[in-house]
Amino acid sequence: MSQASVRRKPNEQPALLDTELEHLPPELRWREWMGRVEAVIFAASEPVPREVLARVVGRSCNLDLVIDDIRAELAGRPYELVAVAGGWQHRTKKAFGDAIHAAFGTPAGEGAKELSQSEALVLMCIAYFQPITRGELSSFFGKEVSRDLIGVLRAQDLIASGPRSPQPGAPYTYVTTKNFLSQFGLDTLRQLPDFEALEDAGLLSKDKLLAGGIPAGLPSGEGEDPVR
Repeated sequence: MSQASVRRKPNEQPALLDTELEHLPPELRWREWMGRVEAVIFAASEPVPREVLARVVGRSCNLDLVIDDIRAELAGRPYELVAVAGGWQHRTKKAFGDAIHAAFGTPAGEGAKELSQSEALVLMCIAYFQPITRGELSSFFGKEVSRDLIGVLRAQDLIASGPRSPQPGAPYTYVTTKNFLSQFGLDTLRQLPDFEALEDAGLLSKDKLLAGGIPAGLPSGEGEDPVR
């Protein structure tokens, strides 16, 4: 979609939008609300939260029902509307991933770098036990988790600094980001598989994490971690 069609001149005030549409019969009003919601989501480069979508529909509009109707209309299309990272986003269905890769490949320098096993294991540990310090991660794995490894996860915006720990030296903790949710198709962290259930099912265990081969890093002062 051309951005020229929605770009305003400098200092130009946005036009007032009729959100209630009381002049339209109910069916046409609903269709207009559906169109607006889908247009906003389509134009956005990131998941669109509820409060943003609420700006373009009436006070009596049930956004959840609007989303349900849009999803129903997209049922036969190669893309869908998904709840992710606290908002909604258009995404191509996974079944068409091979076709897209065959058409475009993965241009150098574009897209997320594939994580190594060590990076993925540390990220998993942060996701389940956040907020967690680098020292606690190192204790968990029995090996030093390097600043470089943390830096890789930060560079991809998968983790960020959390609150300082009450431990001596007040080291930084690490938490996952909205981009982490988006990359893994999660709406909230509550959608992470239950860790205890994974252990009970024999699919994951601390021992398996510890066998992941986390590389040793350079010794450093825990309270002076420059990767923030």
